[in-house]
Amino acid sequence: MKRLVSIFGALLLASNFSATSFAESSKQFSDVPQTKHFAEAVYDLAERNIIGGYPDGTFKPGNSITRGQAAAIIAKMTSLDTSNVKNSGFKDVSPANGYYKAIGAMVDKGIISGYGDGRFGPNDPIKRGQMASILVKAFNLPREEIYNHPFKDVGSSPSHDANILAIYALGITSGTTPNTFSPNAPITRGQAAKMLKATEEAKPPMVTLKASELNWDHVWIWQSDVENGFFKAHKVVGKEGYTEDEIQLVPLKEGTGILNLTGVPSEGSNVKNYKKYYVHIKKVNGELTLTLEETDEMVPTAVNLYDIKESIQTISLTTMDGELLSSNMPFNVDQYSIVSLTIDKPGQYIATVKLESGKEIRYGIEAKLNDAHFYYDIDVIREIPFAVYEDTPTYKGGYKLREKDAAEIAEITRDPGTNTFRVKATGKKAGGIHIDYETRLTDKSCDDTDCYSSAWKGLFVDVKQIGSIVNVYIRRDIEPDH
Repeated sequence: MKRLVSIFGALLLASNFSATSFAESSKQFSDVPQTKHFAEAVYDLAERNIIGGYPDGTFKPGNSITRGQAAAIIAKMTSLDTSNVKNSGFKDVSPANGYYKAIGAMVDKGIISGYGDGRFGPNDPIKRGQMASILVKAFNLPREEIYNHPFKDVGSSPSHDANILAIYALGITSGTTPNTFSPNAPITRGQAAKMLKATEEAKPPMVTLKASELNWDHVWIWQSDVENGFFKAHKVVGKEGYTEDEIQLVPLKEGTGILNLTGVPSEGSNVKNYKKYYVHIKKVNGELTLTLEETDEMVPTAVNLYDIKESIQTISLTTMDGELLSSNMPFNVDQYSIVSLTIDKPGQYIATVKLESGKEIRYGIEAKLNDAHFYYDIDVIREIPFAVYEDTPTYKGGYKLREKDAAEIAEITRDPGTNTFRVKATGKKAGGIHIDYETRLTDKSCDDTDCYSSAWKGLFVDVKQIGSIVNVYIRRDIEPDH
């Protein structure tokens, strides 16, 4: 069943801050010639009355911009309501301060914060790392996670690192050198103008889904198919008392993907809820638009078949009752030689892999419904009904089977005069069997760097079963801490 989610009706993609290009501005500053790299940004923002110059007709692009000035400019750019603001509580920002309203509005939205000593520092030069964090939060930029970046000095500032990389990913700014960002360096007025205009232009179309819109306190991305390239999904962690958790969805190309969210209805709750959506991306009037469609459907799910060492001729698929579903199933082989095929219905199956050598390997597959997820829960076992384990030959003592139902799980024999065990699954039931020795055994081995010891008190037999397919595995029953 599918249904369109009404809460997304208002979430058609549109840029919140469209920038206008000004080839010729009515405002000119004597120290900002058109040849400067920040000139276009300065004149654009000046024309929109977002920034201004000095009475002497200069802009002073090389002067530092302060934290208070940055707050006032960004509050104006993002149309924050500064008419009825709460006192921010900073001891150096009184109601008489010219930036009082802008700072208060931005604090209320969780965009900025002060120092640990209770100050905001409105007259302190704003630093590059601080500016990155303010831009990301004020413009609600996508929280792109980047792990491969050139900056040697990004990684020591947990409060700004992620935001620095977010604006870097969008191309809003680069480093001060090819391999440094200089997060503690101050920003000049010219640089700030260029960064602000670049932020407006770089913000992609995006849908934001808040936890409260799902009647949850917190929300996480549980599953998605972002690897198919239709959209990106980012989790934004809320700040208690200011902002809430949200999911950002950025469309990349036309198509349909999937998104599975999980959340909790209240703080501290052990209850987890799930929602599944188809993510539809289409072009409307040349713009990519993204809509979500809630569903309870499952999607075809990959099944991995391991331990195939030879080239494959064909893979056939039958039900456990012997009904042939396909004599030549499509399959993929990845770079790690893992073979995969796709199951699109729940049930138990037998996959028969015919190798180039003529040998056949059978796998038992079970696909189980999971209403919380898009993909089936998959169990796979390779058919190995019989196994042999040759333990250390020095042990000649007796043994016993610990489990009372061991005979229903497997037939276990020991070759006379040896410590070789043979295990054959009965096919009646799955389970584990402990083969307990009369005495504890130990072993020690050394390599070039260290020596290792182990101790075990017998063997453990693990019998798995899916339908008529069984798998027997034997190992030493190693004691803990060895």
